[in-house]
Amino acid sequence: MRYLSVSKISQFIGLSIFSLSLSAAEQPSAESLVGKVYLGGHAMYLKTDEDRQFNANANSSIDHASGLGVEGGYRLSELFETRLSYTHFNPVAENHNANLASGKSIALDLLYFPFKESFYVVGGADVLDVEESNLSAALGAGYRHYLSKNMALYFEGKGHYQFEDNYTDVSAKLGFIYFFGTQKAEIKRSEPVKAAAVVAPVAVVAPIAELDSDNDGVLDSKDNCANTPATDKVNEVGCTVFTEAQDTVELLINFDSNKAVVKDKYKPIMVKVAKFMEAYPDLSLTIKGHSSAKGSAAYNQTLSAKRAQAVVDVLINDFGVDASRLSAIGYGESELLNTDNTAEAHEQNRRIEATISTTNKVAEKR
Repeated sequence: MRYLSVSKISQFIGLSIFSLSLSAAEQPSAESLVGKVYLGGHAMYLKTDEDRQFNANANSSIDHASGLGVEGGYRLSELFETRLSYTHFNPVAENHNANLASGKSIALDLLYFPFKESFYVVGGADVLDVEESNLSAALGAGYRHYLSKNMALYFEGKGHYQFEDNYTDVSAKLGFIYFFGTQKAEIKRSEPVKAAAVVAPVAVVAPIAELDSDNDGVLDSKDNCANTPATDKVNEVGCTVFTEAQDTVELLINFDSNKAVVKDKYKPIMVKVAKFMEAYPDLSLTIKGHSSAKGSAAYNQTLSAKRAQAVVDVLINDFGVDASRLSAIGYGESELLNTDNTAEAHEQNRRIEATISTTNKVAEKR
């Protein structure tokens, strides 16, 4: 019987709202609603998950619920609004063969108005009590129809996901809200000015709007850098903002014992070095040659210089790097990477090393 009562009340509210909507007024601006509080009432229909059971009997499922509720909200900004609502409803069994306990919904929602007008997206948390109380997450959308600057009807649909039992319910709400407070004051008309003798009519010249020719957000009168790219971030005077970024290439080549021959496997990294030097023609490069500790120091000094020169010759002859930009220095065994007296240590020390880098200014993007 309670279900029939709620159904009739919902029909009455729907007919009343439809009648009021015939006298709809112009929609208020989003700016005029900011900071205002509203109260309202609604009718809700909840289509419950087919897996909801009100007892252990598999045929005793809950079909739906309907009821009435109240709500209050606050407009945070032109885009966002928060709302707290309470709904009392009566569940109905699938076969209408049971008198179920009444339920309720307590929901805290955040409304987002993407166009600052009537359409909105809503999401939040909802404590749904359908035979048992559990927390749900809700997401949906709605539409408002303003009857005046302070009154509005709305229709809203939401999906509810109940975490504990994995229930998915769907609800529809039809409601009425009233905003408290007056609209923002309009610009007052100036006091009448006493008429004065007019010698000749004076032309009123409309102010000339300032331009932003390159659309960078800085007016031409303050823009020191015309035609900045649209993708660049600019400073207060319209010039591109740059950051420094370092570009670096490292060269490490190992040699066989007592050899100063560059192996073919190192050619790809040498190609990279050559292209780097081509991209930055003002840079020069020093190749540092090294040896292991085996043999005499004087011999190792000569061998390390030959290794450094061998790399320079490859860069010049095979990759076309200008000889004036390259130099070779031998360090012998004075800068060992590994001081152990093992074959692995000697292999690590038979090497050349070189690092070439530059710092570039990179435009920051908007």
